[in-house]
Amino acid sequence: MMGTLPRMLKLRAVLGRHQNLCWNFPSQALKQQSCLSSRPGLLLGSSWQCEVGSKRHHTEADRPKPAPAAAPDRLPFSRITEEDLAFFRNILPGRVVTDPDLLESNNEDWLKSVRGSSEVLLRPQTSQEVSQILKYCNSRNLAVNPQGGNTGLVGGSVPVYDEIILSTALMNHIRSFDSISGILTCQAGCVLEDLSLYLEQRDHIMPLDLGAKGSCHIGGNVATNAGGLRLLRYGSLHGTVLGLEVVLADGQVLDCLATLRKDNTGYDLKQLFIGSEGTLGVITAASILCPRKPKSVNVAFLGCETFEQLLKTFQLCRGMLGEILSAYEFLDSECMRLLNTHLKLTNPVHCQFYIVIETSGSEPTHDEEKLHNFLEEAMTSSLVSEGTVATEDSKIKALWSLRERVTEALAHDGYTYKYDVSLPVEELYQLVTDMRERVGGRAKSVVGYGHVGDGNLHLNITSQAKDPALLADIEPFVYEWTAKHRGSISAEHGLGLKKRNYIYYSKPSQAVALMGQIKALLDPKGILNPYKTLPDDQKP
Repeated sequence: MMGTLPRMLKLRAVLGRHQNLCWNFPSQALKQQSCLSSRPGLLLGSSWQCEVGSKRHHTEADRPKPAPAAAPDRLPFSRITEEDLAFFRNILPGRVVTDPDLLESNNEDWLKSVRGSSEVLLRPQTSQEVSQILKYCNSRNLAVNPQGGNTGLVGGSVPVYDEIILSTALMNHIRSFDSISGILTCQAGCVLEDLSLYLEQRDHIMPLDLGAKGSCHIGGNVATNAGGLRLLRYGSLHGTVLGLEVVLADGQVLDCLATLRKDNTGYDLKQLFIGSEGTLGVITAASILCPRKPKSVNVAFLGCETFEQLLKTFQLCRGMLGEILSAYEFLDSECMRLLNTHLKLTNPVHCQFYIVIETSGSEPTHDEEKLHNFLEEAMTSSLVSEGTVATEDSKIKALWSLRERVTEALAHDGYTYKYDVSLPVEELYQLVTDMRERVGGRAKSVVGYGHVGDGNLHLNITSQAKDPALLADIEPFVYEWTAKHRGSISAEHGLGLKKRNYIYYSKPSQAVALMGQIKALLDPKGILNPYKTLPDDQKP
């Protein structure tokens, strides 16, 4: 067994190598198994080339060929025995689940597009219990699937085969909160919404906000480097997470649970685990820098006729709202149609594109004046056609629901093909336009929405049922288009099972190879979340 210090020294060598008010203004005023078997099918991309400036990232020659259009064969992990169950029941009395009916929801992802066949769910309460579990599983060569709230969209949170599910649901205790520094330390299984409510009572907020906040766990958020609605204001988790406690594959507990904003001693190891999707270690606790709760929050829901107007409105918004701008989201008219049709939500304005702008600050009068001046300029410039503004909590939530519930509306529309890409902001919507032209009437709906402030587009295509011919029209075109326009094929959802073999569209082969070496160093047997994140040619 390799000790933590020697392991980290070896890692160093590897790295070395390589007021309640609602305003309304009209245009005149403001002018499953049935889905995927145990071997989920994935259509993979063809060869491609990508250049940024004069630097060529990689070519067909240096990029390994993608694996066949399916999950890889089951790796030679051990299968669970009665002796294994006896060990787990001894260390987790009453917290070992083997009932197939109770396991069903943990075996299937939120989209019901990936289903595993795990026979065991473990529910530890402490990092020490996680340590015992992983030490044992590593010695027995048993594969483990770490699982938080199971709200992921790329098949990263559920088993592919019979991996043991290690749930963090009972690891839901808040260890401490420093009201002076705003630093929260909590276990990985805390639900994001519960943390938000806890902090609001203490005049603070979480630095991230997601549509799935009522179910997702903070550990899963960190493991996938979730972005969300507040990234424009507060940045990514790579900046707001100050420390992590992680259990490595062999059971060692890596305590990097710092609460310091500055610590420049050696490599910042926690960054390895942020966004690693549970493939390098199991996050059991996190310390997070939390902002003060704003005293003044305003939300404007505006309409534009063209995406060019939407972008010019963003440029004006950044200049005039400055430090109080906390979110700039968009959705298109097709999203609004689905919200109206399936969820019966009321459309406050009628345009081709819709913007949700949120401001947050400390002085209501100051903030309202800045927002008023911005809206007046947007009106006189004919950038915005109509809209509504709210400062009352209930009305703010109602406006935000028009953005946050798009995913729910899509689920009612049919089988959904979901893509989460980042692109230069000026090209953000062109992908939606090109995709509509490409698939034509073969798709039921093609919609675009997302985070303009971050250059993050959520492209969704629906059909009556799963359609391999439609999928062949979508992929690899969507990835080739994204690479050609200097984007990333995954902005915030991760790679998981579904996108693992598409990583080469965004990363050069040398970088992927180094990732594989890091994986092999920290998890030599590959027991942690196998078949995920890294492409098949990098698996042990």
